[in-house]
Amino acid sequence: MIHVRAIVFDFDGTLIDSAPDLQGALNRLLAAEGQAALTLKQVKMMIGDGVAVLVRKGFAAAGRPLDDAEIDVKCAAFLEDYEGNGAVLTRPYPGVKETLERLRGDGLALAICTNKPTKATLKILKELALQDFFDVVVGGDAVPGARKPDPRPLLAAMERLGAGNEETVMVGDSENDMATAAAAGVPAIAVAYGYAKGNVSDLDAALIIGEFGALPAALERLP
Repeated sequence: MIHVRAIVFDFDGTLIDSAPDLQGALNRLLAAEGQAALTLKQVKMMIGDGVAVLVRKGFAAAGRPLDDAEIDVKCAAFLEDYEGNGAVLTRPYPGVKETLERLRGDGLALAICTNKPTKATLKILKELALQDFFDVVVGGDAVPGARKPDPRPLLAAMERLGAGNEETVMVGDSENDMATAAAAGVPAIAVAYGYAKGNVSDLDAALIIGEFGALPAALERLP
């Protein structure tokens, strides 16, 4: 049985429901180009691979694919908007704050490993009063050339926590999170309420939980 000393969390779709603000920033960017708005359901299916992928997929879905020469400018415009509006509608999922308090009280080290840029992640954590729960935050731009499912960001978070793979658990909502954990040799717990693009039961997770508050009990059930 694994002795858990550290937990590394995904951010969007795991700790916070950020889709409404991502949708807002993306639709404002599309509107500036005269493109039609995307639905929340469409945007949820685009989340998890970083800003560039989100912006590319958004423009493609609107019928206006971007070429490589445009992507940096569009991403910069998206981030300028999103960093100022990233916590307007975004909220922690039910039970997140209470469960994080319990985990901290149990002496566990907590980190975030996300493909979202670090600056935006830290700003949202502060605005939602979540920043003090986490010892380490590794954003999608923290490890040059590496984003999930590349294991290097997770390994960087573990190194900064001083935790080995035999005492660390990854918690996430997507295929990227499960693949990252597997590549790092870390067991993963999947949440069933996030932005997984397929059936959550198909994810390669040690356990699946239906609500965040079930995490402490799930940790006790890890093989």
